[in-house]
Amino acid sequence: MRKFSPEWFRQQFPALHEPYCYLDSAATSLRPQAVLDATQAYYQTGGTVHRSHYAAAQESTERYEACRQQVAQLINAACAQQIIWTRGSTESINLVAQAWLDDRLQPGDEIIVSELEHHANLLPWLMLAERTGAKVVPWPLNEQGFLVTEQLLPRLTTRTRLLAVTQMSNVTGYCPALAEIIAIAHQAGVPVLVDGAQGIVHHSTDVRRLNADFYVFSAHKLYGPTGVGILYAREDRLAEMRPVQGGGKMITQVNFEGYRLQPAPWCFEPGTPNIAGIFGLASALDFHQSVDWQAAEEWTCQLADLAAERLSALPGIRLFRATDSPIISFVFDDLHHADLFAIISEQHVALRVGQHCAQPLMQALGIEGTLRASFAAYNTYQDVEKLVNAVTFAYQLLTEEE
Repeated sequence: MRKFSPEWFRQQFPALHEPYCYLDSAATSLRPQAVLDATQAYYQTGGTVHRSHYAAAQESTERYEACRQQVAQLINAACAQQIIWTRGSTESINLVAQAWLDDRLQPGDEIIVSELEHHANLLPWLMLAERTGAKVVPWPLNEQGFLVTEQLLPRLTTRTRLLAVTQMSNVTGYCPALAEIIAIAHQAGVPVLVDGAQGIVHHSTDVRRLNADFYVFSAHKLYGPTGVGILYAREDRLAEMRPVQGGGKMITQVNFEGYRLQPAPWCFEPGTPNIAGIFGLASALDFHQSVDWQAAEEWTCQLADLAAERLSALPGIRLFRATDSPIISFVFDDLHHADLFAIISEQHVALRVGQHCAQPLMQALGIEGTLRASFAAYNTYQDVEKLVNAVTFAYQLLTEEE
């Protein structure tokens, strides 16, 4: 039975058994005990995948491939073979750049990238454009910090080869209208890659309904292990990709005259994978199935709403937060965010400080960086209180010294 109890949910996370105000879940989530157990259990038993035929190895292969099916079900992919394992969202995006787009670019071709993007969804395209003579075209935000579809249309030309856009900003929590954006791009014949690293844990995702060409996310932001990423590719795009790395497990036959590839997705997964991490992801997805995530998200945003309301009462504070967002980024007039962070950190409140790997967005907002509090379903009213008290103390200490 799917349910959500804030107390029960928090108890599943060993890192929170001691008083710990963790507000950096947009960077990486904590892990429930079940995920830790699954990872440890693999290392205690061993057995590789797809190669050996003894019982433990065969069982590992079955569990490994079953997790691929779990991911397909999570995002409503048509089949598990559309799921490629990588080391994270960053590697997934780079794989699309190298295995699909590289051969399609000519000098003067264009890649549209929104101003919201994490560097992981910008640098691969800049590097690819530099190598091929193509160019990256920015899709800027409006004055309210939103992407306007009317401003996308004139940027879509006969030279546009891809649109890269996030599902959810890691700075403000703003979520673009993906279905509308993808439909507009497709009408112009432009494929779309969606970076779901932030959005996957907060919003149900149906890749078939969205009709996204590519969708990427990482296990570690979904209460799973680090070092495991997912690349979903629509079947027609998957057929157009070519492997860019070679190694064991990706071929059916090889000699000095040539080789014959495994079918997708296995031809894109050379070498021994992060088996323990994928087993941990499988456990995280089992955990996911046991929770009413709509209720969990409502709880998370309720906490963030309260924190934003309390923080907004402080003099000179500026909040950068979308409506119903679990993320609050903020700065104070005439106070440096790094100075504030140093004092807040001493109060044992775990925030993020800096540019959050989103320098173009910082430039668009006209700031050098922010403090960021990102809430998850394991946070509590006590965390809100600790955050507000720590920020207030830091503000008072710094302004008294002036």
